[in-house]
Amino acid sequence: MDRVCGLRDHFWREMQKQFGNRVVLNGHPTYRLPNTLKVSFVGRVGAEILERMDGVAASIGSACHSGRIELSPVLEAMGITPEAGMGAIRFSFGRGTTSDEIDLAIERLSEILVTLG
Repeated sequence: MDRVCGLRDHFWREMQKQFGNRVVLNGHPTYRLPNTLKVSFVGRVGAEILERMDGVAASIGSACHSGRIELSPVLEAMGITPEAGMGAIRFSFGRGTTSDEIDLAIERLSEILVTLG
């Protein structure tokens, strides 16, 4: 899990470099699962981003939230604004995840966000 945690952290650092304040971390910065990263793209809709992210292990909500396009009750309870929370995406990492895949996902996200305007 140390390697997976390192990949997750690398992904987050690269997102911060690439997107700055347009992406925010949802959850505690250190006390979190090693194989997931939940972020919000501010002013975006997560579903619009995710539908263009073929081949990436990610989702826009928990199973109890699927099918609805509204701010998740969990994010609302955490004090996440609707502007940020609607752009929430949870990325998952596993033992087969590579650093090259992380870099490709960052590249894809950059292209998608430019395309969406």
